[in-house]
Amino acid sequence: MQIKPLSNRVFIEPVEEEKTTKSGILIPETAENKPVKGKVFAIGNGKLNEKSERIPMSVKVGDIVLFKKYGPDEIEIEGKKYLVGDEEDILAILE
Repeated sequence: MQIKPLSNRVFIEPVEEEKTTKSGILIPETAENKPVKGKVFAIGNGKLNEKSERIPMSVKVGDIVLFKKYGPDEIEIEGKKYLVGDEEDILAILE
């Protein structure tokens, strides 16, 4: 199935963080934070401004991004988890 987000929506594949600390302590799932880093999977065409002109997206498919911890919604499609949110939920592109 192909996903084509609308407007300025972005689908992100969460990047799993280390489950052990540097000293080797295992972090239980109950203590884990929500992911804040991911890979852009699909993007919309961008928002329309007041003049009905399309504003281009500033991210592209494949970008690794940092996003707001509680901004995107978590959804599951065909057994795979994605985060979907607005472009404004993205804080930075990691290079």
